[in-house]
Amino acid sequence: RGKAMRRINQSRVERVRKKRIKKWLLRTAFLSLAVIVLSGSYLFYRTWDAAADTYEPMDRKKSDLRENEITIEEPFTVLLLGTDVRKETDNWRADVIIVAAVNPKTNSVKMVSIPRDSYVEIANTGGHQDKINSAPYWGKTKGVNPVTNTAETIEKLLNIPIDHYAKVNFKGFIDIVDALGGVDVNVKFDFWEKRLGKQERYYFKKGPMHLNGDQALSYVRMRKRDPKGDLGRNERQREVLVDLMDKGVSLKGLTKINEILNILGENISTSLKVKEMIAMQNLYRKISKDDIESIELNVTYDKVPIGSYNVSIVRISEMERQRVSKILREHLELDPPSSEGQTTDSDTTGNSEESDGGQNQY
Repeated sequence: RGKAMRRINQSRVERVRKKRIKKWLLRTAFLSLAVIVLSGSYLFYRTWDAAADTYEPMDRKKSDLRENEITIEEPFTVLLLGTDVRKETDNWRADVIIVAAVNPKTNSVKMVSIPRDSYVEIANTGGHQDKINSAPYWGKTKGVNPVTNTAETIEKLLNIPIDHYAKVNFKGFIDIVDALGGVDVNVKFDFWEKRLGKQERYYFKKGPMHLNGDQALSYVRMRKRDPKGDLGRNERQREVLVDLMDKGVSLKGLTKINEILNILGENISTSLKVKEMIAMQNLYRKISKDDIESIELNVTYDKVPIGSYNVSIVRISEMERQRVSKILREHLELDPPSSEGQTTDSDTTGNSEESDGGQNQY
């Protein structure tokens, strides 16, 4: 009988222990689920909040070259600007200018880099010609949003609508590269470039290299020692940009989301809303590198007097302007370009009464 009682008691203890284990497991499961939900909610909130902080629309609803506003389900353009400042400010020049024409129907992108010294007609100046990187300055001078003025200057140049933009400063570029673990590039030839704001030099050796943020900035900024000048510089810019986009949508990029979000809010502005950014990320995942084509502008070099300075410029011929315009318009499924438009290699030297105002831009 004693043994029977011990077995009964032991059985009760075992049942109680199992119930406690089940309760503990259930509570743990609910707690884990709650943590996941709360963490996901926090991450979603942080993503939405940080992305919302970067939203800064142009002071227009749509391009004048569009009949109606478009969505990113239709072919659209994004103007990518790299600025020559270390933090967000009203006084900036466009150091990097890239137009990306995206076609969601064919999952393809055509990109063209515009040299910052391109001598073009600046929007909203009554026909004044200047370097394209002075467009933000002239916009501010004329009471037009600097990004909008840059976009409208490019619209005049290429006869395509600029639907969206994303602008990042030097510090944001450096920090994003570092947050994503650096970039991988294929150096075409040996060269060196000074570190931004320092006398220290970075040396780049021909072949594959892995670069941190500081090195990557020097890599994309060098042009004086490039046999192809601005064109070689533009190629390096696109190379780094594509690698960054690949890393940004990768698993590693997603694990760095909190760090990246902090960088975005302080150093980037864009006309893309949160939903559009999410949709663009999903779209980019469908685009292979083979479907990202770089269009090279054929240019010539010259010097012209602007204000009291004799400055080096890049000329884009009318024939070249129309050639690139046609490629981009076809990709965007727009009508063939009009034969009318700006001629960028005119004899105008920019010695108008407005020229002196931009002389500090060089």
